[in-house]
Amino acid sequence: MLSDNNASKIIKKLLVETARLCFEGRLEEGIDRLVIDTIPKKSNANRCCVHKDRAVIKYRLMAILGHSAEEEEDELKRLSEYAGQTLQREEISEPVLTVIDEACSACPAGRHFVTNVCRGCVARPCMVNCPKDAIQIHNGRAEIDEDKCVNCGICLKVCPYNAIVEIPVPCENACPVGAISKDESGKEQIDYSKCIFCGRCMTACPFGAIMERSQIIDVARKLAEGRKVAALTAPSAAGQFPCEFSQLKGAILKAGFSEVLEVAEGADITAKKEAGEFEEKISEGQKFMTSSCCPVYKEAAKKHIPELCEFISDTPTPMEFAGRKAKEKYPGCTAVFIGPCIAKRQEALEGRSIDHVLTCEELGAILVAKDIFVRETEPAETPGQASIEARKFGASGGVTEAVKANLSGNIQIKPELIDGLDNKNIKKLADICTGKTNFNFVEVMNCKGGCVGGPGNLSTPARAAKRIEKTFEP
Repeated sequence: MLSDNNASKIIKKLLVETARLCFEGRLEEGIDRLVIDTIPKKSNANRCCVHKDRAVIKYRLMAILGHSAEEEEDELKRLSEYAGQTLQREEISEPVLTVIDEACSACPAGRHFVTNVCRGCVARPCMVNCPKDAIQIHNGRAEIDEDKCVNCGICLKVCPYNAIVEIPVPCENACPVGAISKDESGKEQIDYSKCIFCGRCMTACPFGAIMERSQIIDVARKLAEGRKVAALTAPSAAGQFPCEFSQLKGAILKAGFSEVLEVAEGADITAKKEAGEFEEKISEGQKFMTSSCCPVYKEAAKKHIPELCEFISDTPTPMEFAGRKAKEKYPGCTAVFIGPCIAKRQEALEGRSIDHVLTCEELGAILVAKDIFVRETEPAETPGQASIEARKFGASGGVTEAVKANLSGNIQIKPELIDGLDNKNIKKLADICTGKTNFNFVEVMNCKGGCVGGPGNLSTPARAAKRIEKTFEP
């Protein structure tokens, strides 16, 4: 979660404490006690009682251990047993998200509501403009008949007093593809045949009821065992920590990673190949080509805009190329991608070059668990070989600039940027497949501002973009 709130603070604390137990070799011994330590007997309950709070903490820890709440078959199964399974596993399974029904508040269905600001005015534009005749005036105030209301929002827009508000279901409202809905008990559930793994539901839920299934313990265990583990840092990671990028590399090595490789090196390969592919396809008469770097957008095209798939670049992503490079350069290593993206977990499951995916938030938890302070860390002498353009891939417009820098000059690029994949932009992408276009290259970023706005980041998009710009300025 990008904004500070109690739910995100609890999750961050649990990530740190779980990683610390793993590094100390006490995970199975201490994980059940962590529930009680987090919610002491006489603490103020966030929900009905401390027992309910403790149940939620248990399921949060299951997710941090990499398990889904939905897989639970025996409520008496202890966290130490789940931890034991995590410490033994070598394979990661789908899905990458889990809904904690104990934490889900079963929010009432989204609706419009007339507040007491209503003056019952003579003009009554809400009533006059309602297409379903759902508004009447009673006792000098507008009232909405929920049986007739279709939530079109016209009443909200025309009220001169802003007296009508929309009460959304945050997770459903945030999902751009309608993948979240209520089950028969009113709790939310994810339809994975529609889900594009953007993570918006996770960051939108004020109860923290939707979590990703973490791989932090899989990585921490291998670090603790002294295995060869290579960290592949996404370009956007450079803007997430309050330190020089060389210090972040130093901190990663101090945490036990054997190597640090910039995914920007993979981005250079992607940009070069996409530039060649672009020139070839446009010269053959294809009206436009889209970039291939954002896994959320590709998932959206596959599931919701199939007519767009033929226009997507066939070039593998920077993560894929970086993973191949790591496997070649450091034989036998475990390749761990570190970035802000939830969908990268899904992409890694479908590929072969990446073994684990950590968010920047999880990397931060590992550093805290090992008492490593990035600002006090010695810079690492591991100069990367990536270009400036590739290192700026993580901000909107960065992919276009990198592709442009690799063009031969035979074809003029006319770029279009889709910055943020919402309902409006999904429709726009569908429309451009059949209509005329005045552009020939489309960069699509699911997150507003680019990867720096990803759900697994620590910094705000603006601050992260500014830090990257400063770090890699010529």
